[in-house]
Amino acid sequence: MSESSQPAARPRRYKTPKRGQRKVLVGTVLPNKMAKTITVEISRTEKHRKYKKYIERHTKVYAHDPQETAQPGDLVKVVESRPFSKLKRFALLEVVKKAGA
Repeated sequence: MSESSQPAARPRRYKTPKRGQRKVLVGTVLPNKMAKTITVEISRTEKHRKYKKYIERHTKVYAHDPQETAQPGDLVKVVESRPFSKLKRFALLEVVKKAGA
């Protein structure tokens, strides 16, 4: 019995982010009253543990927009980055869809 049976490697069923990879979030721009800063509302759906009903939850994040290209109502992608200020921890990656389009 010279053959050793090795268990076959199973492929992963889920995709995990690489170590050190930054978060990329998609959300809607809220009215921006600050210079070079946008407020982005991130929406997600969660299932209630007890009632098994899907609930929409919201999170607001501040993002750095150096060219001030994003307007209220735009769908944008923001990426996690170094702290720009006390509250800003994200930077504008791209405008996915304009508000009127």
